[in-house]
Amino acid sequence: MTAFPFEIHARDGAARTGVLRTPRGDIRTPAFMPVGTAGTVKAMTVDQVAQTGADIILGNTYHLMLRPGGMRMEKFGGLHKFMRWDKPILTDSGGYQVMSLAQLRKLDADGVTFRSHVDGSQHRLTPQDSIRIQADQIGAEIVMQLDECPALPAAREDVEKAMRLSLDWAGRCKRAFGSRSTQNLFAIVQGGIDPELRRVSAEALVAEGFDGYAIGGLAVGEGHEAMLATLDVTAPLLPQDRPRYLMGVGKPVDIVESVWRGVDMFDCVLPTRSGRHGQAWTDAGPLNITNARFAEDMSPLDESVDCPASRDYSKAYLHHLFKAGELLGPTLLSWHNVAYYQSLMARLRAAIASGTLADFRAEFHAKRAA
Repeated sequence: MTAFPFEIHARDGAARTGVLRTPRGDIRTPAFMPVGTAGTVKAMTVDQVAQTGADIILGNTYHLMLRPGGMRMEKFGGLHKFMRWDKPILTDSGGYQVMSLAQLRKLDADGVTFRSHVDGSQHRLTPQDSIRIQADQIGAEIVMQLDECPALPAAREDVEKAMRLSLDWAGRCKRAFGSRSTQNLFAIVQGGIDPELRRVSAEALVAEGFDGYAIGGLAVGEGHEAMLATLDVTAPLLPQDRPRYLMGVGKPVDIVESVWRGVDMFDCVLPTRSGRHGQAWTDAGPLNITNARFAEDMSPLDESVDCPASRDYSKAYLHHLFKAGELLGPTLLSWHNVAYYQSLMARLRAAIASGTLADFRAEFHAKRAA
């Protein structure tokens, strides 16, 4: 298996900063990937997303296989051409959405049969299907193995069963993926918040050998401290020369603490979901722009963020847009939030490079506590 070159340029404790080089461009790490669920980062154009500094976005296999459909995606030349995004794309496997969204799902050793939440049509998703859809039809640079992700809390036997099924599916995904020089395959470590199950999963996947390693099954109800404790156990088990991706995380504080523990890549729907509901993210935490205190506040959201939505519009105007039900409100707040997240990643990279991450982390927590 030919991996994209992953260059680590600096370390600060467990944290590291570097570049994952792909045929469609470099991904600076630590990296945050805006989520483009159905071929769009919600409420934003691809030009706006690129202007925030995002090097890569995430596409959702489950949603894209249902609409517009895998075969149609392939006919259109893949997701890059379809949505007009020429930078790298990572796709999730579809497994999480099948488990959380689909109707009448039936899991077995070879895959999952489910009915679409859109129209009730029946579908089958196997490890081989997931790889074919992601790699050949969507055309993602980074492809994720199909896994089973149980919601927490869950009985240990259920977590172990899901972990061992995910290990089996990882091997099937690797065989289906084969050897590709223009795409990478990432495995997913499962095991809930059980240290021993995480160790078993990580060691087996590392022995199998993948281009990168994701830590899945977190931010699903276990709580912040349990998530960090699981990262403390899991991250050191993963190879130093491969990217580490924490799936579905998260809030800015989650990202800062995870980078501190050696994680390189993140994704989350939070920036755009918050933006659509009137919430703007800052180092001090989220601002609810619909609050009455912003009705006459002519200051910008955050002049330090290099984004028109952050610096050129007043809080009073944004408050007015949401109160009036204007569509521009969600667009501007989503744009600001994605730009804020990219600014946070840039500052984390700079802090690691200069050996000042501990100071950055302390200052970040102080702003949240103020």
